[in-house]
Amino acid sequence: MDVTTIPPGTGLDRSQAAPPSTNAAAPARPATGFSSDFETFLRLLTTQLRNQDPLNPIESSDFAVQLATFSTVEQQVLTNDLLTDLGARLGAQGLSQVSGWIGMEALATGPVAFSGQPISLIATVESQADAAEIVASDARGIIVNRQTIPARSGPVVWSGLDSAGFPLAEGEYTLSVHSFANEETLARHSASFYRQIAEAQFEAGETVLILRNGERIAPAQVLGLRPAPQ
Repeated sequence: MDVTTIPPGTGLDRSQAAPPSTNAAAPARPATGFSSDFETFLRLLTTQLRNQDPLNPIESSDFAVQLATFSTVEQQVLTNDLLTDLGARLGAQGLSQVSGWIGMEALATGPVAFSGQPISLIATVESQADAAEIVASDARGIIVNRQTIPARSGPVVWSGLDSAGFPLAEGEYTLSVHSFANEETLARHSASFYRQIAEAQFEAGETVLILRNGERIAPAQVLGLRPAPQ
């Protein structure tokens, strides 16, 4: 019987067949990730074969293209999984490298957490300087305190007091040491400090050191280490 004259109801009625799908591909997966496997592809392929237009069947080359596309996506998923695993392994390696630092005092730079009590610092002052001071800025970058210190490098104590002699508000402050000669600025150095390292964590792909007072710094900020006093 001529296919073009097959009456309705035989299961091959063109009006009941799915539209041509020569360029059809497997349905797109959600943007949140790919979870299908080869069995899912076979189910999609079977459904596509079952519903194709008998008057315009899909070319075998199109199936080959779909299979190749699925294989590419599957390989990409595997690659992403491997990269995720590699990142976790590198993070664990980074933690192992700094594990010996826990319990030691780290010399570091960066914002200091002020809780109303004076803070011990290490000041770097230019040898040619005849005057020096600590300049404190708040989180907005506004200078809130200037404290004169001896014109030499070494340990100093930052009082954390405002111009009226009252403690500044609790929070983080950035401290820098300014060196002067004949009232001219020679250099500015970040003040450093010793803090005991309480623990190390791996966060958002980075190793973070947590200090005894709750401050968090990166290992790259550590300028030196020394045993904690007994």
